Amino acid sequence: MKGLLLVLSAIITLSVHAQLSAVKGKAFYNFWINLPADSILKNNPPVLIFLHGKSLSGTDLNRVKKYGVIHEIENGRQIPAIVVAPQVANGSWNPDKVLEVLEYVQKNYQTDTNRVYVCGMSLGGYGTMHFAGKYAHKITAAVALCGGGNPKDACNLATIPMWIQHGNRDEAVPVQRSREMATAIKNCNEGKNLIYTEIAGANHGALERVFRGDAMYDWLFAQIRTTPTEVVMVPVKEETKTTAIPEEEKSKGAGTSN
Repeated sequence: MKGLLLVLSAIITLSVHAQLSAVKGKAFYNFWINLPADSILKNNPPVLIFLHGKSLSGTDLNRVKKYGVIHEIENGRQIPAIVVAPQVANGSWNPDKVLEVLEYVQKNYQTDTNRVYVCGMSLGGYGTMHFAGKYAHKITAAVALCGGGNPKDACNLATIPMWIQHGNRDEAVPVQRSREMATAIKNCNEGKNLIYTEIAGANHGALERVFRGDAMYDWLFAQIRTTPTEVVMVPVKEETKTTAIPEEEKSKGAGTSN
């Protein structure tokens, strides 16, 4: 009986991990794709795009598993969406090439085009704001962690629910980069769709913990586009708007999540 249970456990584990696969040569960026359970996949699931930071750049797609959404999936997190995680070889994220990945998914799977989400950290935070800033009409909501952006994108970003988070002790990407974007967005429409969270005591790597919690996923998936120009924004829980990093978390991941 014990042997049978072990075999069944192995089969279940394999079936879970079989949902994660590498896609190469179908878009400019190679990417991981993770499909949800069939019951979700058959009912027009949303799409979640994860953009990694500089330390995961390269041509070895396995690097993208080091932290972030794919890492959490491999650790057992069940995400009710098609998750895609492209890899940039070097330099900055190109929003047009991120769009290629999204369009591949939308062409090959039946998805809910009113529920398209993007999140990223560091270089991926910049990429998130650049991508969502150029293609806001295609994005439902976005979360940018310890990154920055171009103020010229601010008024496009102001049209969608946007959650910017940054630690005030970040030495890799100064918190001023996120402050500048938050101010620029607020200048467009008084920040009616913006949540800005400055995390006391957090260095750069500490923001990786956001992927390990539930708040980001819960907030993203609660946002729904109701018309081509309107997204229903569900406010983030009050207790997560201003956060302090526990002492043991302050240095966790430092230097590994750029």
